[in-house]
Amino acid sequence: MNSFNQSPKIAIIGLGYVGLPLAVELSKKYENVLGFDINSSRVNELRNGHDSTLEVSDEALSAAASLRFSDDKSELAQSTVYIVTVPTPIDESNRPDLTPLRKASEMLGAFIKKGDVVIYESTVYPGATEEVCLPLIEKVSGLKFNTDFYAGYSPERINPGDKVNTLTKITKITSGSTPEVADFVDALYGSIVEAGTHKASSLKVAEAAKVIENTQRDLNIAIINEFAKIFNRLGIDTEEVLNAAGTKWNFLKFKPGLVGGHCISVDPYYLTHKAQEVGYRPEVILAGRRINDGMGEYVATQLVKKLASKKIHIDEAKVLILGFTFKGDCPDVRNTKIIDIVKELKDFNMSVDVYDDWANPAEVKHEYGIDLINELEEGKYDGIVLAVDHSELKEMGEKKLRSFGKESHVLYDVKHVLKPSEADIRL
Repeated sequence: MNSFNQSPKIAIIGLGYVGLPLAVELSKKYENVLGFDINSSRVNELRNGHDSTLEVSDEALSAAASLRFSDDKSELAQSTVYIVTVPTPIDESNRPDLTPLRKASEMLGAFIKKGDVVIYESTVYPGATEEVCLPLIEKVSGLKFNTDFYAGYSPERINPGDKVNTLTKITKITSGSTPEVADFVDALYGSIVEAGTHKASSLKVAEAAKVIENTQRDLNIAIINEFAKIFNRLGIDTEEVLNAAGTKWNFLKFKPGLVGGHCISVDPYYLTHKAQEVGYRPEVILAGRRINDGMGEYVATQLVKKLASKKIHIDEAKVLILGFTFKGDCPDVRNTKIIDIVKELKDFNMSVDVYDDWANPAEVKHEYGIDLINELEEGKYDGIVLAVDHSELKEMGEKKLRSFGKESHVLYDVKHVLKPSEADIRL
């Protein structure tokens, strides 16, 4: 098992929000670190010293002298430790899509050698690593798992856009396919994670821990969203209720909102998929998903009702959506629920403009078919929806936000940025 006895030669497979920060941190401790991605334009961007996800600064990237980037698979043959950080999305039917993970595993099967270790970070259901990924490596390589090569699982805990809770400051769950490998994986991550590690007893335990983290958060937000729907009908401001309840020491302070992104709105479906596969139908988890998946439509409906109450014609009304990314101060548009608001309003035959300086216009056009506007006009809109709490949008304040509206308009504060008296509607 040569990887355990000498300085590991590490390859990170996938250079997105998870893989790149990991590669940069590992390159500070280890001399031979390869960042691999099949996306040539992404590799070229990083070689030129810039990260469009903004997770790693240009300065930090240029300082990572021992880190090299490549889209050439043949370079993987030099490595002894492979860390897989590819995405694990869901399909249109909310079923796990393991295609990127399968392809990465098959690719590694062509290069993995005796004594090598492959570590998965991608979020999956309990058992996926051993049931799906490792058999593919065995099939392609002709090697035997836990005899010729070994595996670990250490779930990513990256929070896109968060500059406080970064990779090295979040406790890292680790696991290995044998006790010796578990120690090796734990030591590898322990060498870069200041917050320390938690060594799980098995790959399955580590997989399960990751998937329930985001499922629990999803359910907590779902109940707050349901509270918001009830309080809106009762004419009570939701935030004021939450602030009052929050004075009790054990009340969990969540806010209502749209639940998108690559984790919270996706991971629960991995767990429910596996649960149903073993004969259990989860009810609470799926109920929470239904509530959160319907919030975009709810926001649009609330806006339409308010416009109607102000005698503003719904047909061909002009609406401005401020923000399109899935969260504030972050360029990530993956699985953004703002698109649900846009689609619903367009179904009412409204004209919808979307503005977001953080989002990549080409990516938004490619993924969602929407052309972002790059300038804001005053006095143009019947409805203004503050959908994402980017810093520059928060700083605008009520007066500036209302300046984009016609004399009679509706201002909807989805993110509770304004005071209750400053917006016409708040979620």
